[in-house]
Amino acid sequence: MNAFSFDPNWLETLGSPFMIKAILAGALIAIAAGAMGYFTIARHSTFAAHALAHIGLPGATGAVLLGLPVSAGLGIFALGGALIIGALGKKASQREIATGTVLAFATGLGLFFARLSSSASQQMQAILFGSILTVTSDQIIGFVIFDIALVVVLMLMYRPLLFSSLDEQVAQAKGVPIAAMNLVYMALMAGVITIAVPAVGTLLIFALIVTPAATANIMVASPLKAMIVSGCICLVSIWGGLVLSTMFPAPPSFIIVSISTLIWAIAQAGQSLKHRGKRSV
Repeated sequence: MNAFSFDPNWLETLGSPFMIKAILAGALIAIAAGAMGYFTIARHSTFAAHALAHIGLPGATGAVLLGLPVSAGLGIFALGGALIIGALGKKASQREIATGTVLAFATGLGLFFARLSSSASQQMQAILFGSILTVTSDQIIGFVIFDIALVVVLMLMYRPLLFSSLDEQVAQAKGVPIAAMNLVYMALMAGVITIAVPAVGTLLIFALIVTPAATANIMVASPLKAMIVSGCICLVSIWGGLVLSTMFPAPPSFIIVSISTLIWAIAQAGQSLKHRGKRSV
């Protein structure tokens, strides 16, 4: 079958067990990505979010060498990198330096592990580009557990985390433990990265974490509403990508990214037209 040729049996494929798992995984990923995406934009930590996905790469390839679950290795390295960056980077400028340093080391280590085994090399390819169609039932259970934990933590720490994200200096003056909030944010982001990477891979993680949140910030001003809108955009991107990749056989990750980017571009264009209209009045 040629690429992008219409599949007349797409509805049957869409109802298959592996596709239902992908749809469920997409919904669970959207919840986590929508919530944490807002904080990523507010804290000016887009580079850190992108880097964490790559920092988890040596964990995934190393797990293959040791015969351990790939997700476990990915999560351990992502969390370890997150805690190191959070501890070393108390200010935004310091976080950039810490992130770049840890990322460089992790990338080199990942390439080293990949050279040691052909299996690790193949796994590296899967982690880079992702495959939401191969999500397992055990992974979905893990997604559910993480989402519940994420919601509980955000409910308990929402106000200080939001305050430190929007105005770090004032929050510190008011007694908010900035260093602790940095560690909490980075740890939660490591978890989101761990569950989102199977969908689009480390190279395209921005499509789920950052782009929907950036779009939501254009559309609404309220932090809570922005998180909800961001999650909805993420969900539309994932589910839309799955449907279209079933109708016109193509890599789901590419279509997911394209939908997310298109929605952002439309929002940007709408905002520009709105500003031009105000100037002309």
